[in-house]
Amino acid sequence: MTAPDAVVVGAGPNGLVAANILADAGWHVVVLEAREAPGGAVRSDRGVHPDYVHDLFSAFYPLAAASPVVRSLGLDRHGLRWRHAPYVVAHPLPDGRGALLSRDLDRTAASLEAFAPGDGAAWESLHHWWSEYRDDLVGALFTPFPPVRNGLGLVTGHGPRDVLRLLRTMLLPARRFGEEHFAGEGGRLLVTGNALHADLGPESALGGGFGWLMCMLGQDEGFPVPAGGAAGLTDALVSRLYARGGEVRCGRTVTEVSVREGRAVGVRTGDGGWFPARRAVLADVPAPVLYGRLVDRRHLPAPVRADLRRFQWDFATFKVDWALSRPIPWSFAGAREAGTVHVVDGVDELTRFAAQLATGRVPDVPFTILGQMTTADPDRSPAGTESAWGYTHVPQSVRADAGEDGLAGRWDEREKEVFAARVEAGVERLAPGFRDAIVARRVLAPPDLELLNPALVGGAVNQGTTALHQQLVLRPFPGSGRPRTPVRGLYLASASAHPGGGVHGAPGANAARAALGSLRSLRTRHH
Repeated sequence: MTAPDAVVVGAGPNGLVAANILADAGWHVVVLEAREAPGGAVRSDRGVHPDYVHDLFSAFYPLAAASPVVRSLGLDRHGLRWRHAPYVVAHPLPDGRGALLSRDLDRTAASLEAFAPGDGAAWESLHHWWSEYRDDLVGALFTPFPPVRNGLGLVTGHGPRDVLRLLRTMLLPARRFGEEHFAGEGGRLLVTGNALHADLGPESALGGGFGWLMCMLGQDEGFPVPAGGAAGLTDALVSRLYARGGEVRCGRTVTEVSVREGRAVGVRTGDGGWFPARRAVLADVPAPVLYGRLVDRRHLPAPVRADLRRFQWDFATFKVDWALSRPIPWSFAGAREAGTVHVVDGVDELTRFAAQLATGRVPDVPFTILGQMTTADPDRSPAGTESAWGYTHVPQSVRADAGEDGLAGRWDEREKEVFAARVEAGVERLAPGFRDAIVARRVLAPPDLELLNPALVGGAVNQGTTALHQQLVLRPFPGSGRPRTPVRGLYLASASAHPGGGVHGAPGANAARAALGSLRSLRTRHH
């Protein structure tokens, strides 16, 4: 049997996107996945209750909906259908008020205007500003660094001074961004809460820019979900790949990338399998896993080995899935129609939460991002019920408990129950009667998430911090920013590579294009 042109390690969204792009170029591609099913962090199941569909990891996909990479694949022809909740994001407050992000610009503006006169116009102004920069900004985000074409588009279309203003805005901490643009709390909450979808606290550089980006994508695209569950996105990617002659083999754990004379020539699996690769190996695994486990250290330069020790993971994730007998009874009515709900009292409480994480303490009052999946997609559970989940962050390395329960990061059954109770107490405070609606639940601590998906090392869902010191040419190491590795023919195709976490396919697409470009370059030199 002829060896495949490329072997892709990992059937997460980036690996599947990379495989599809290579297959489009006529390459024979084999994707190897350690777990029993493809998808990586884009999977769903009925493990909480047989009548309820829950997404195991990621759930809402504004980046996928906006991504030129994903859009170019035409996944609607392979069964992908997007669905939306009536509202995108809600941030309820204890006094019964709340901020709403809607795909209707006027509704979002009206919600924020209720907090302070002029804040609705401020939101509209920010959206207008976003609309001017959107194409080049999104293009720059999803291409290898430096983004030459989109960078030139920004400068020639707007001028250096305006681009510098945009750069300053993107680098602002979320708290400062909110203070500069909004007099009331509503707009500040939306920006700061969305920044914490990553690991960017209110005082972190880049938090304002990331929060603004997420808000504007939500305004334009919503936070869509695949009909029937997150697996709908994975199924579409796999179906497209098979239609182009590609293969996905599950239950095959890659244990080594084989290197000969400085070039990747294939991979070995834990069951003794050998998969040669004629042209390239693409790794949809975290950078520390690739360089620390799969590639023998003698093939890596000393600076890379040193940088590997400095690599910083993002915060660990703790998640609770609920099967509810009825929708969540939020005191703020708008939250009842939102797909995503931020559960925390205000920006100061977000700063307190972020400080506890930074100092290695398990938060006593977690900031919870809650998904109401049946509200977004009625197929997720029986009529009149709700399939919901909430996730929050905990330290990668626990030093102490900010609460009174002595949590130490062992995440045994007692610790999981105690911290899940803290998450539920936050929801109950804003939705009295929530706990009475729980039919069944599943608690997933960081070790559980890593067991279900080995790429989520320590429960880190972004495969490396989103903080500024590990972005662009600093991701995953200084001097990076592109998917090539020190080993010829080996490409980093995971969220550890620029532009980082989120389901948008850019790291996979960048790796595939780099592999194709290397082949073209080799042919040119030969001729």
